[in-house]
Amino acid sequence: MIQLEGVTKIYRMGEVELRALDDVDLSIAEGELVAIMGPSGSGKTTMMNILGCLDIPTEGSYHLDGIDVAARSDNELAAIRNHKIGFVFQSFNLIPRTSASRNVELPLVYAGAKDRAARARRALEQVGLGNRQKHLPNELSGGQQQRVAIARALVTDPAMLLADEPTGNLDSASSIEIMKLLVGLNEAGRTVVLITHEEEIATFAKRVIRLRDGRIVSDRAEHSGPRP
Repeated sequence: MIQLEGVTKIYRMGEVELRALDDVDLSIAEGELVAIMGPSGSGKTTMMNILGCLDIPTEGSYHLDGIDVAARSDNELAAIRNHKIGFVFQSFNLIPRTSASRNVELPLVYAGAKDRAARARRALEQVGLGNRQKHLPNELSGGQQQRVAIARALVTDPAMLLADEPTGNLDSASSIEIMKLLVGLNEAGRTVVLITHEEEIATFAKRVIRLRDGRIVSDRAEHSGPRP
């Protein structure tokens, strides 16, 4: 489902050249739960941006669900992001004065969908918040706000959930709840790619990929599911 071949990303600042990713090959199959890890400067943010169609490689190719992403225009990339990728961010990115249901509806508004309310309700029920649809973000706990963000990511039925440090703003108990939710979604067939620097969060993944200096230095299967 995800195929990177020879992906290099170079940023140029005057005469200085920064190789953020360096000839990366990576395959992720449908239904995998993968964690991508690495220290600051390892290239994991650049990897997330490319996987999320927020940026394109300088060299190499990226195919997402059969689509050659690097060959697409900005408008086409925006459409791919809206239909193929569900984003979950550390900071939730909810609109403060808008209900949980309306926040979840936003990707459907951009897509021009007509059955927004029903789809948002089903997505909130899927994350255990069917009784919080009318609540504003400030009426929800941090863990509940992240559940709303996950529902928003799910509402377009994307090919992949891309979660960037999804527990970074949560306490330990809420972090485990969110990871159990993501594991459950994965076990139901959803592909999940997780960007994290936390070893305890990575233990929930079935596979852990480690980056250093723009290269993959480790790619191995791990035990999956919530820790005891």
